[in-house]
Amino acid sequence: MLKKYLIVSKKILPDVYEKVIDARNLINNGSVKGITDAVKTVGISRSTYYKYKDYVFSPSENSIGRKAVVSMMLKHEKGILSSVLNYMSSENVNILTINQSIPINGKASVNLSLDISDMSRSIDDVIAELKKVKGVSSVKLLSIE
Repeated sequence: MLKKYLIVSKKILPDVYEKVIDARNLINNGSVKGITDAVKTVGISRSTYYKYKDYVFSPSENSIGRKAVVSMMLKHEKGILSSVLNYMSSENVNILTINQSIPINGKASVNLSLDISDMSRSIDDVIAELKKVKGVSSVKLLSIE
């Protein structure tokens, strides 16, 4: 399902990957004011954080490969979000939450949290197909577990 991903023991990886995850967790749970404070707390540089933040994830014990968060930029036109949601439904993806910004310059940012446990294709294939939906400007996998 996730052909581009590996599950690797932390024991054989440089500690910088775990520190990136720790920094992201500090930011997400509000323990620090921002990225600068987070990277200082865990002992890495901002450039290291930015280099790896979109590529290193920590799976939950019981839900590996079951949840994902996807960010998209959609044109502000009638029916585009509906088309995205219909496509996701056709791939057996369950939408957990939808967060949408107000449209600025004709585009709106949309974040979807997804239950992908029953998905019929790989997450990479689904993202590639989402990019082809009319009105979708960009799609990015933010996290997966």
